[in-house]
Amino acid sequence: MSTESNDNLSPDRPATTDDVVDSGVATAAPSPEAVSADDRRYIDALQSVRHTLDRFRGCSDQEKELLRRDLGQLQNMETKLTSGRVEIVVFGEISTGKSALINALVGKAVTQVDIQGGWTKEVWHVAWEGAGYRIPGLADSEVVLIDTPGINEVGGADRGEMAQDTARQADVILFVIDSDMNETEYSALMALANVNKPIIIVLNKIDQYSPRERERLEEILNERLAGIIPPESIVETAAQPKEVEYIIQQADGTERSEWKTPPPKVEDLKLRLLEVLEEDGLGLLALNAAMYAADKSDRVASLKVKIREHRANQTIWSFAVVKATAVAVNPAPVFDVLGGSAVDVAMLRALAHIYGIEMTWSNIEKLASSILQAAGWTITAELGTHALSSVVKTLTLGWGTVLTAVPQGGAAGYGSYIVGKAAKYYFEHGASWGDEGPKTVVKRILEETDKKSVVQDLKEEIQKKLHLNRHSTGGN
Repeated sequence: MSTESNDNLSPDRPATTDDVVDSGVATAAPSPEAVSADDRRYIDALQSVRHTLDRFRGCSDQEKELLRRDLGQLQNMETKLTSGRVEIVVFGEISTGKSALINALVGKAVTQVDIQGGWTKEVWHVAWEGAGYRIPGLADSEVVLIDTPGINEVGGADRGEMAQDTARQADVILFVIDSDMNETEYSALMALANVNKPIIIVLNKIDQYSPRERERLEEILNERLAGIIPPESIVETAAQPKEVEYIIQQADGTERSEWKTPPPKVEDLKLRLLEVLEEDGLGLLALNAAMYAADKSDRVASLKVKIREHRANQTIWSFAVVKATAVAVNPAPVFDVLGGSAVDVAMLRALAHIYGIEMTWSNIEKLASSILQAAGWTITAELGTHALSSVVKTLTLGWGTVLTAVPQGGAAGYGSYIVGKAAKYYFEHGASWGDEGPKTVVKRILEETDKKSVVQDLKEEIQKKLHLNRHSTGGN
């Protein structure tokens, strides 16, 4: 596999999959027998992320603009995966000692610790250089600690969403508490448990409790979190111990008092983290990336549907109004029908463009014809209205337009509306009727459409147009 950029596996990681295509270049790999389960998952995850990125690139400019943040997050996930960056995110209420815990793990003050709490306003990433772990075979692998705002901060709605996003991208979650869990903490933990990541409960500030109190806290937490967090993943720490008074015996036999701050107690937490990572570090990284890519892929698909649904509905209504108005104001008894048909064909062409489907004018006309035939009595009624109106126009040499404009236009617009809705279904299913034929689709659309309401709205639109153009029906 190529190693020219961090978009690929590191040089010291052997090629472990069948041909993997990256930037149009395929590299041969050893036989499947040489591929471990973790390596297979890693390659599958990387392909999944890149496939989702390809889906982003296939979006329209409008879709890309709305998905800009998601695209950046997915690109970050690709970098995270290819470099082997393991992310450990730290959650907890204000003043439980999250920042102090990160400082203690890293071995130096890398984040600010405010005695008042609540200083962390954004998500902070800190490289844990002394973690003692890296993904096997990935030379650039690193462990990163991520600090987050307190879960109980005022105005936490947006921050709650930010926390969920961070949790979905991370590989391991540390949930810091400093006593028995309150309702806010428990609810937040349950929400985080739904993202299906390894969670370690960190009972911090343990130096503030007596041995008996510590024992009781352990019992309460094990009982409360039974079936959610295994006992081995509930770890005690003292990230920023309180000063302790030491009594020093001097050479002359006298005693003096001296206050000192004991070193942080985080060894048990380091050990538990290393156990989790050593057990399945690459697997966690791969599973996390694959799940994240699947979620983003679903979001792209959902957004495309919503945007295209909105644009398609607007287009259908716009063309229905244009057809209704064009037919209503046209004094010629024949050309109003021909003009209306041309509007339908143009509408189908516009809908095909919205759904990214290329169709010739000939195919568009065939589609329009099949929908018109499937519409049955609706189109028959529309043509009957046209015929009656045409007779009136012919007998009055066009002056009958004043009498026929609104009813004829309303009928024409309604027919166009039904045609558009049927075509929308067709294009939503990739230029196919799927398991249903056009008659079934049109029948369902007719059943779901409030004809009276649609026609009334069209009549109102026609009257607005006629009011704007006082010459359209011979003056008024």
